[in-house]
Amino acid sequence: MKAIRMFTKAIVRPPCASFAAGLTTAGLGPPDPGRALEQHERYCEALERCGLALTRLAPDDRYPDSTFVEDTAVLTPRCAVITRPGAESRRGETAAVRRALEPFYKMFHEIAAPGTVDGGDVCEAGERFFIGISERTNEDGARQLAGFLSRQGYTASIVDVRGVAGLRHLKSGLAYLGGGWLVAAEHFAGCDGFIDYHMAFVDPAELYAANCVRVNDRVLLAAGYPGIERRLREIGFDLLALDMSEFRKMDGGLSCLSLRF
Repeated sequence: MKAIRMFTKAIVRPPCASFAAGLTTAGLGPPDPGRALEQHERYCEALERCGLALTRLAPDDRYPDSTFVEDTAVLTPRCAVITRPGAESRRGETAAVRRALEPFYKMFHEIAAPGTVDGGDVCEAGERFFIGISERTNEDGARQLAGFLSRQGYTASIVDVRGVAGLRHLKSGLAYLGGGWLVAAEHFAGCDGFIDYHMAFVDPAELYAANCVRVNDRVLLAAGYPGIERRLREIGFDLLALDMSEFRKMDGGLSCLSLRF
């Protein structure tokens, strides 16, 4: 296994005034706008503590889900892929993100109709990418993305998560933390595609915490999930726990809130 990819930059976008009107199936009630802003700022501070310089996009009330910038692009060291989100209401989010990326990338690809891809369905594990087929990423989009990645020397594997309880996106139940370690929902136990990896499984009661993210020498983890926190500390990861309650209400997690590169 190769060393973890190191990041120096990230794009973030605070929740807008219409955030509560976004897409959600969580059934946890509406988010508190003020608390969401506070939690987002703590998240940004955590990225900065990990050594990242942030590009902060202005909130856009036209797109309630636009704080979840990860869904709009897939970023590799060799190219940027602008996605075509599966929810039609989100497709206007990509233009501002592409403009923000243009100073940093020379090579761009774009997912074309009828393909759809949400960045939350793409898990980078070194030179390999796992691409989820979900309610938001379709087979055509996954094939397009796999082709773009292959041209840049990466390999890609398709993982179908349609119908898997609790998984809106692949990364709702899968995260790569470096050193050959995957944090994974129990659904992935025994899957041939992960045979080369060490697996830290998340108890179903703590499934939300599977969406953790390695940022350089730290792992950002949603606060309040002692089982997986204890397991990751035992393995030797340096954790930084963050309150994500308001984003969980809108089906969002830690990886969703930034594009890291």
